[in-house]
Amino acid sequence: MAAGRIALIAAGIVVFLAVSAGVARWLTADNAERDKVETLLRAQVRGDAGGMLRELSGCGGACAARVRSGAQRLRRPGRLQIVLYDSTTSHALGADTGQTRVVWKTPRSLTVVQCVTVKRTGNPVRGIDIELLGISSPIPRESAC
Repeated sequence: MAAGRIALIAAGIVVFLAVSAGVARWLTADNAERDKVETLLRAQVRGDAGGMLRELSGCGGACAARVRSGAQRLRRPGRLQIVLYDSTTSHALGADTGQTRVVWKTPRSLTVVQCVTVKRTGNPVRGIDIELLGISSPIPRESAC
């Protein structure tokens, strides 16, 4: 009887650890998404269109022209500060594509609101990959993406 109980407890521990690992990978994906968006915006604040284009997957033609224009127009002195970050793909368990609304500023500028198109693929077991597909021009401060 004791051996059966020990086996049951061991199986419970293995299941708990597997679920915990899956949840940790899932939560890490949110941090990875935010890091990618921040890297994109930091390049924009520096006026680095090339750096922005490296962060965006498949951004050519009109998208690349918008990025170059935005990098020149939205260059700001100082360090990027994220004021509000609202992601529609946050906590997605599987593949999802959606808009992330970011309100940002630098110490000496007013807030800027932009939408970043985010694509997630994969799952918590295999891992979640994140791609940034595009970034909008600034939108009105109260507007949704």
